[in-house]
Amino acid sequence: MVEENVSEDSSTEPGMLEEEKFDVVYECLRCKVQVSLIELNRLPEIKCICGFRVFTKLRPPIVKTVKAV
Repeated sequence: MVEENVSEDSSTEPGMLEEEKFDVVYECLRCKVQVSLIELNRLPEIKCICGFRVFTKLRPPIVKTVKAV
């Protein structure tokens, strides 16, 4: 029984990491409030708390380098 519980715990941890990995964050152009995509989906219309409707998608801090061919 102990081994089964350990395997269940290890299977939930990678799932949590995937959710954190794909979390998209948007920022209001006017008041700079950061809002996640999940919070925006809860609202009936896409609008910031200040009333502005324009958001920018924040980029992740990871920098990708591409080698020239």
